[in-house]
Amino acid sequence: MAKPYSYDFRQKVIQSIELDGLKKSEASELFNISRNTINLWLQRKAETGDVLPLPNHPPGNNHKITDWEKFRAFAKSHGDKTQVEMAQLWDGNISDAYGELR
Repeated sequence: MAKPYSYDFRQKVIQSIELDGLKKSEASELFNISRNTINLWLQRKAETGDVLPLPNHPPGNNHKITDWEKFRAFAKSHGDKTQVEMAQLWDGNISDAYGELR
């Protein structure tokens, strides 16, 4: 995923449009960014009051284990087992090392 533009840069672009009266197309050429990017920033500012970039959360797994204390106790008592065996013993849907849902 591409790195977002800096917060200072975003503010400078928006300020040039809102305070200095620069047209979006002019700002696009001057700062070498797309009009779509400017439109997205203006939309975000209208919705949230700021142009901060969205937090970068890479896609990940939806973890099946939510009760970590229970899992720690389970892992402590079954630590001598393989991951596949542990997946079979765990109560609930969980995948083993090969991605097979048990």
